Amino acid sequence: MDNRIFGLDVQTLVDTGITLIAMLVLFILLSYLLFNPARQLIQKRRDYIQSQLNEAASARQDALDMKSEYDSRLAGIEEESAALLTEARKKAQARENEIVDEAKEEAHRIVARAEKEVALEKDKVRDEMKQEMVQVATLMAGKFVAGSIDETAQAKLVDETLKEMGDDTWQS
Repeated sequence: MDNRIFGLDVQTLVDTGITLIAMLVLFILLSYLLFNPARQLIQKRRDYIQSQLNEAASARQDALDMKSEYDSRLAGIEEESAALLTEARKKAQARENEIVDEAKEEAHRIVARAEKEVALEKDKVRDEMKQEMVQVATLMAGKFVAGSIDETAQAKLVDETLKEMGDDTWQS
């Protein structure tokens, strides 16, 4: 037997060295032919996934921005509707006051017209009463004085009587 531990001789070492070199060349060749395309494919996949994640984060941020914008719009709409209601109430109150003022003015006009009509009616009644008193006085004076007083003296006598009686008698 040889003194060799594992049976290593020069031929085995050369074969092992050639095999190692061949494996190294094969590894380098396969790395360029297979590993690099696989790495590139994996890198493309990573880039695609990262871009998808970025797009999702961007879409999420856009959604959050839109939500906050809509929330602010809703708050603005609530404030705007409250302002519109307040303005409508003010307009309604102003219109109510305007209508009440118009009604008061109309009532004052009606009262003034009624007072004028009452005053005219009083004057008319006063004139009618005077006419009736004149007729009654004329008849009475005619009976008493039957031929001695003429018509001008008779009218003068009636006017004097009316003046003596005064207007207070006719207004009561």
